[in-house]
Amino acid sequence: MGDLSGNYEIRRFEPAAKDDSTYPQTVAWMRAVAFGFHDARRTDERVDRGVQMQRADRRVMTGAYQTGPVAGYSLGADVPVATFGTFDKTLNVGFGRLLDTRLVTAVTVRTSHRRRGLLRRMMAGELELARREGLAIAALTASEASIYRRFGYGVATREQSVTVDTSRRFVLNHEATGSVEVADPKVLLELAPKVFEQLHLVTPGSVDRHEFYRQLASGSISRAEDEDPKVKVALHYGPDGDVDGYVSYKFAGWDNTPYTMEVVDLVAATRAAYLELWQYLAAIDLVERVTWEEAPVDDPLPWALEDARCVEASEPRDMLWLRILDVAKALEARYFPDDGRLVLEVLDPLGLTAGTYAVEIRRGEAAVGRVDAGEERDLTLDVSALSSIYLGAVCPVTLTAAGRITEHTEGAALRARQLFAVERATHCLTHF
Repeated sequence: MGDLSGNYEIRRFEPAAKDDSTYPQTVAWMRAVAFGFHDARRTDERVDRGVQMQRADRRVMTGAYQTGPVAGYSLGADVPVATFGTFDKTLNVGFGRLLDTRLVTAVTVRTSHRRRGLLRRMMAGELELARREGLAIAALTASEASIYRRFGYGVATREQSVTVDTSRRFVLNHEATGSVEVADPKVLLELAPKVFEQLHLVTPGSVDRHEFYRQLASGSISRAEDEDPKVKVALHYGPDGDVDGYVSYKFAGWDNTPYTMEVVDLVAATRAAYLELWQYLAAIDLVERVTWEEAPVDDPLPWALEDARCVEASEPRDMLWLRILDVAKALEARYFPDDGRLVLEVLDPLGLTAGTYAVEIRRGEAAVGRVDAGEERDLTLDVSALSSIYLGAVCPVTLTAAGRITEHTEGAALRARQLFAVERATHCLTHF
């Protein structure tokens, strides 16, 4: 590993406004992130719009910069060789409880500067800072699944891609209680955050959304570049006439057969809204297939259809990764559906949470305290496994069978499964 103090400097800063003298530093950081994720070089206007969204989210940018000689003709010292972004949003930890969470994003290390401890230095520093600031959990979505367990992160929610046959086979066993109407896509600039807030409050594993999403859903921006004129929008109105769901979608083109509609964003705050938005999508003329990349794994749609085979789903993939920073604060923040007691020995590669904890749950509330290491333990697990079971989406019994949890008291893993259950299936619709 190279001498970090002599070769690199870590800088942490907020994105600057366009008229600020430090704006070039912000742009260089944005371009380094785009390079790391293999994005096409974007126009100055698109970069500026991206910076505006970063500022709206109150993000913090961290970069590793070369302090020694830079190779001739290579990118200059003003462009970071590694990037790391953070901002804070709320996480639904079950039963309607929201917990402030440090979101980690834009993690890149330039190929020619890997294996020098840059990622570890930035990650460890940020997690320690978040803990000192009083946050109990950090979260990220991973482009590579093999990187983050060594920093204590564990998979907490999954998602899948679905292809739905909307030909005559599509028959939904549901009697509509609301209605669906087409709207100008730009109404989502106002409505999307309001509808998502309704969903966020009732969905364990949900992370509150950042500025990009209302721009995307309304067609005001696309993942690749600027405005997307192909986007269309339909709103769901509940029995009281209020909007409680929407779907943003676009036609895949006449060259794709069968003719296909692609869901850009689907947000439904009620079960009825979810099924009725699918009913609307299935009724669109000339289209016989609808695809969606962010469907829940425990999806009610196949169970509501006469022919469940209308839905073809990919293998579930990891989506949200959590990292507990403070065991007592994280466990005491959530509600538990049953009473009980567990003694957990927690291992931590970064040393932030290592220790043995007694968890006493009464009337749904947990009281957590450290105990002597010699006290009899029920379970031993590393913090990544604890982070995975925190929202009930990953079964402690399964992790015990996989060797990720050691069970010292017979039946303790099953008891943990019952204690950590949440009221409905976890799902996170927010990539970051």
